[in-house]
Amino acid sequence: MTSPSPCLVWFRRDLRVSDHPALHAAVQTGAPIIPVFIEDETRPLARGRASQWWQHHALKALCEQLETRGSRLILRRGQTGAILDELITSTGAQELVWIRTEEPVLDDLDRALATRLTERGLQVRAFRSRILHAPDQVLNKQGKDFRVFSAFWRSVEPGLPDQPPLPAPDRLLAPDAWPHSEALDTWGLLPQQPDWAQGLRETWTPGEIGAQARLSAFLDQRIAGYGVDRDRPDLDMTSKLSPHLAWGDISPREVLQATRHHPAVLDQAADTRKFLSELGWREFSHYLLFHNRDLATRNFNPAFDAFPWAKDADALGRWQTGQTGYPVIDAGLRELWATGYMHNRVRMICASFLVKHLLIDWRDGLAWFDDTLADADCANNPASWQWVAGSGADAAPYFRIFNPVTQGEKFDPDGLYVRRWVPELSRLPARFIHQPWQAPALVLMEAGVQLDETYPSPMIELKTGRDRALAAYETVKAARQPSAR
Repeated sequence: MTSPSPCLVWFRRDLRVSDHPALHAAVQTGAPIIPVFIEDETRPLARGRASQWWQHHALKALCEQLETRGSRLILRRGQTGAILDELITSTGAQELVWIRTEEPVLDDLDRALATRLTERGLQVRAFRSRILHAPDQVLNKQGKDFRVFSAFWRSVEPGLPDQPPLPAPDRLLAPDAWPHSEALDTWGLLPQQPDWAQGLRETWTPGEIGAQARLSAFLDQRIAGYGVDRDRPDLDMTSKLSPHLAWGDISPREVLQATRHHPAVLDQAADTRKFLSELGWREFSHYLLFHNRDLATRNFNPAFDAFPWAKDADALGRWQTGQTGYPVIDAGLRELWATGYMHNRVRMICASFLVKHLLIDWRDGLAWFDDTLADADCANNPASWQWVAGSGADAAPYFRIFNPVTQGEKFDPDGLYVRRWVPELSRLPARFIHQPWQAPALVLMEAGVQLDETYPSPMIELKTGRDRALAAYETVKAARQPSAR
């Protein structure tokens, strides 16, 4: 006797088997299940090189998770609609399920695909799991979308789900015959020559098992003190869950529920609330993208359309490669290149320097982060860049300009972060580690530092950059004024 018609489970940025509502729904049908992942170059999920590295390893981990359950992941490259059509025809599938990407353009394409396949007679279901709320159902008292995080979070937080995450299935019913699958290694997602991913391999374990281990370690060891120490790049106090959330190795509901029910919650209530509010910022970013689908390309505040951004390829290149002459900035950008990650406080310092001291368009910084961040995300990245630039929702005022010296001294007081990522300065005393140009010649000589030889002098004087930024900001203020009649 042949098995009933199979159900296709279309995986995307949800590379796990636990708390996966689409996979759970497929199991509930009792039908054989065919998991599939499509690498569509016309609608890529991984746009940057670090994200491609993560995607490769997360897919490999998902393959292993499925195989332990008697299943396998079908890998295909090509146009999504055509591949799904072929799979439906060749397998006789009667149902297709997936989790929404929460990226407006892709969701539009998905809805069109669902309509076409439904008209063909297929049962199609899409589920929400990448975020915790429905953005179209969260509005202020005037019926408009929120523009301020605190008000948004007060509205959303009480209604966050309190159900336990869906369990991973023990077994998955296999079809009578498996369709052809391509080999993951042929997709070219990993760097070849040169192989720049050594730091990523040493830092991360992509996939569901790695995500769960990182969450457990954070809650067991680092939630205490998180509210204050999360700003210290010299301390390992952040969760580092962002790339796992970006690729769906773990769901936000799993993070939420594990945190709520961890024993440390009773003793560390303030730290726990702060951590969950950071999860809230992720929700707010997706909310902003839902209501402003051009968030990555246009100023949220249109007054910034008048801002006189500078075009300076040399300055941008020095910033990208960590050669600005400001140690905490250079440390952050080198950490980014080596590991695909940058501490959040340092992200703000680096971004502020680029858009304010150097007057380089936030979109240029966004593009670099999209390429080099393992946690590059369609919502978090543009929302955060616009926040720092001053053009975004609930943004830091443009005239709030981070001073990289004082920020370094406050949050990396002994220079441990700088010493790790800018080793040419590692022998400098702490009092000069964030401003080596102020060190006496003898101190520099004893530390083996030669300015403009072993380490660059500052590419711009801070006061000069600040004054220039404030002068440029006047154009934005003028654009906000009503025109004379």
